[in-house]
Amino acid sequence: MTVCFTAEQRSLLEVTDTLLVPVTDGGNPDATVRELDEVLGGALGQQLTGIGLRGQVGRAAILPTWGRLPARRLVITGIGAPGRLTLDVIRRAWGAAAQVAAEAGVSVLVSPLPRVEGLDRGAICRAAVEGVGLGTYRFLDYRTGTAPAGQLDQVLFLAEPSVVAEAIERGRRTVDAVNLTRDLVNRPANDLPPERLAGLARELADQLGLECTVYDQDLLAELGAGGILAVGRGSRHEPRLIHLVYRPAGESRASVGLVGKGVTFDSGGLSIKPAEGMERMKGDMAGAAAVIGALQAVATLGLPVTVHGVVAAAENMPDGAAFRPGDILRTLNGKTVEVISTDAEGRLLLADALTYTARLGVEVVIDLATLTGACVVALGKQAAGLFGTDSGLVDALVQAAERAGEKVWPMPLWDEYLELLRSEHADLKNTGGRWGGAVNAALFLREFTQGVRWAHLDIAGPAWAERASPLGPAGGTGYGVRTVVSFLEESAGRSRNATMCPVPAG
Repeated sequence: MTVCFTAEQRSLLEVTDTLLVPVTDGGNPDATVRELDEVLGGALGQQLTGIGLRGQVGRAAILPTWGRLPARRLVITGIGAPGRLTLDVIRRAWGAAAQVAAEAGVSVLVSPLPRVEGLDRGAICRAAVEGVGLGTYRFLDYRTGTAPAGQLDQVLFLAEPSVVAEAIERGRRTVDAVNLTRDLVNRPANDLPPERLAGLARELADQLGLECTVYDQDLLAELGAGGILAVGRGSRHEPRLIHLVYRPAGESRASVGLVGKGVTFDSGGLSIKPAEGMERMKGDMAGAAAVIGALQAVATLGLPVTVHGVVAAAENMPDGAAFRPGDILRTLNGKTVEVISTDAEGRLLLADALTYTARLGVEVVIDLATLTGACVVALGKQAAGLFGTDSGLVDALVQAAERAGEKVWPMPLWDEYLELLRSEHADLKNTGGRWGGAVNAALFLREFTQGVRWAHLDIAGPAWAERASPLGPAGGTGYGVRTVVSFLEESAGRSRNATMCPVPAG
């Protein structure tokens, strides 16, 4: 669903639509709650106690106004402990509120903006917009009959329009990009083979004025992309390499390459996966989807950076033509790889895509990939593992993720572990075994970065949600888009001579 966001200066007591009321967890109620509770004769506090809503983040409820307020209803949303309100708390609280409002059939929701020391009103408003837009997302493309009831049409912020107008627009555009990414991840594999993903990328490029180059199987062979070709050999759908480019209208302050793993379905190939849960393998292209979503965000936000988005797309299937354990492949940079497992295919796609991107002359390369189950074991389903060859780049991405409300955790690149990737008959093996699997996979990728500053986000855990949350339903999460956009916005906002700039000027 699409929500319209606006802003007006208006008193709480002038609101005639449904009013959002943030409440803290314990302690003294804030001024907004005290004011409303006084008008309601103490009924608000009594009701909150009665339903057990003590201000926990992620919990929300609808309450009546008993005819004592112009507002028809109240949507109460918890914002946690007093003094600990962050942008991520605001996202989740407003997401929960929007979900409850939509389910109750609320069409217009009016929201005050809390005041948080150290945060400007624009940042607070943008976080609220993101929470509402992400929380009310639904993927209904394949539903027949009547759509689920309830749609929130408008959110009106009680704020001076000139103060928050830009924040609303930037938040909306970020939400659109994340939700595009979710749409791609949620699409079934029978409707999104590599050639269709390339077609959608080209359509997006046409809409946004991006450059788009697509390499089909013949062009990949001419290029020498042996890793991509091998992974796609067992499918009747040929692989693709997709190259999108955003160039700003004015001066470009940096040049960044984004690389996405695009396995549109991963059966494991001849090293076939267990049947249980294999239907989720349509989401093994979440990194590719995040790159495409990030390019949309960068273009619509008009950031003054040049961004190359490179997606290696293939379907990994078992077939008489499929690549085999024991095969030796020659990758784009000339290195040879012995295949130990055909289920370690994503790194073969990325090997060629990273080499291709590094040769473009970019200053920084960031890849996103649902790469290893080992990273999920290490960090769980909420966080991505972050690897990188430059501490400044890693630190900048950690800070970007914190601003964006996405969890990352820096992981090591220990050279000693490279011994596990040594092959008797080739330069490398495509897997080093069970132990340290996420580290080994990242070390493998590093071999193809051509010395360019590089960071790798292993998003195998957070790319897919097993259950609904205040920021959306189960399914594709669009993870990574907000972090990348935050990183690029910060990079774009620095002067070309800034010594702390995470992306050096060219």
